[in-house]
Amino acid sequence: MKTRLTNFTSLAKDKKAWLALIAGLFLTFSYAPFNIWPMVFISLGCLIYCIKPYETGKATAKQSAKYGFIFGLGWFGAGISWVHVSIATFGGMPLIASVMLMVLLCAYLAIYPALAAWLATRFASGPYSFICLLLASIATTEYLRASLLTGFPWLSFGYTQTDSPLNTLAPLIGEFGLTLICVLIAFALYRLIYKDLKAVIGSAILIATLYVITLNSQTTHYSGKTIKTVLVQGNIKQHLRFEPSEFWNTMSKYQDMTRLHWNADLIVWPEAAVPELEALATDYLDGLDSAASFNNTALISGIVDYQYDTRTVFNTLIVLGNQEHNDEQGSYRYLGKNRYQKHQLLPIGEFVPFEDLLRPIAPLFDLPMSSFSRGDRVQNNLRANGLNILPAICYEIAFADLVRGNYQHNSDILFTVSNDAWFGNSHGPHQHMQIARMRALELQRPLVRATNTGISGVYDPISKQQLTMSQFKADVLEANVKLINGDSIYSQYGNLPMWIVVALMAAIGIVVRLKRTP
Repeated sequence: MKTRLTNFTSLAKDKKAWLALIAGLFLTFSYAPFNIWPMVFISLGCLIYCIKPYETGKATAKQSAKYGFIFGLGWFGAGISWVHVSIATFGGMPLIASVMLMVLLCAYLAIYPALAAWLATRFASGPYSFICLLLASIATTEYLRASLLTGFPWLSFGYTQTDSPLNTLAPLIGEFGLTLICVLIAFALYRLIYKDLKAVIGSAILIATLYVITLNSQTTHYSGKTIKTVLVQGNIKQHLRFEPSEFWNTMSKYQDMTRLHWNADLIVWPEAAVPELEALATDYLDGLDSAASFNNTALISGIVDYQYDTRTVFNTLIVLGNQEHNDEQGSYRYLGKNRYQKHQLLPIGEFVPFEDLLRPIAPLFDLPMSSFSRGDRVQNNLRANGLNILPAICYEIAFADLVRGNYQHNSDILFTVSNDAWFGNSHGPHQHMQIARMRALELQRPLVRATNTGISGVYDPISKQQLTMSQFKADVLEANVKLINGDSIYSQYGNLPMWIVVALMAAIGIVVRLKRTP
């Protein structure tokens, strides 16, 4: 007991531990809705200062891991604090239990920056070997964070640059590459403490080179075609969304809000906007299908598809009305091929691991619609009024490889739906929209995002202009969307070029270490 108390007292007096925690906390201000994007360089620079890149060895690596972990606690504790809103409001758990659950989640996520700090320091042999290994270790641990236990790729550093001048590089190196650029700039700032201009000059030359490559390799351009798009935001209260007594009220509301906008080229409704099971809503859907077809338009809506024969349930997007050019007849049919089934399911919200054990514990583990089946990873684009629509449902938009895996050369629009009512008036929905805009920048396709309570809107990745509706308001947005032709480098090669760079950095760091080892 005395030893533990001594360790706690020592930690409390550790100024670098406090600096790492504060740096992690302040990193949140780099993301939406705050968008103070230079803060990421300062926060990461403070972390680099804490983990002693000028020292090596087992003892130093252990200290570095500690500071990386503390940094991670601040980073995720503040950055994903919105998760607690859904747990506390809809989870049905006592406050102490919900807080402990959040602490465990943040502690788990903090393991990844701790591991990155440990790897970089343990095998480095000086500051420049350190930065090579730090870039490689952060790339690896961020990949693991996005993959293990179904993955949680939220709050990667690159998203902080969605509205910075560095966003010009997104079509070339993607968010993954921008994450590494953030680390490199932070290291250059750190080296200024030692009046070392080599890191600053080297970083500036590299970024300038990437700008030149991006500008000279850019083949995307406006096609000259503009479509009128209508987004419908129903603002249905979360506790009413899956109440059977409210199904018809919700369906009538969306139908009434759409009634005056059938003259659009494309109409979009949010995730599960139709709360009734698809097999039970055929009359309603047939009516919408006929109306859309009569007005020579198409409507895409989220709906839940429970297939009685197989007892599988899918979070689905369906197309009503015109699906091909010059198709004057309604073409919707139940289980038709022109649909999208969500692949990347949200843990707890859409599936419950170890459900026999967890479901009886608390309402959090037994939420409505928490037993979804997984759709195929690669699916065809949706066809709507002659347009090819690249879809992603809610959480999926954060998985860059998944979205890019469904991109096609003739994809016209990046379309994502969500229901962020779970997170109330927190910064979660703003971060979600920021992530979606980064996908549009990478793939160079206009973004159309329809949500239940906001943020719904459109984003043009060439002009970088955004048009949105207010949150928590039932509203309709009419927007003219300019279509884009051509393929970005990222859409063709994804993160492969950056992984080659990462492998090179790791090799350089290890070779330098081996040469300096007696």
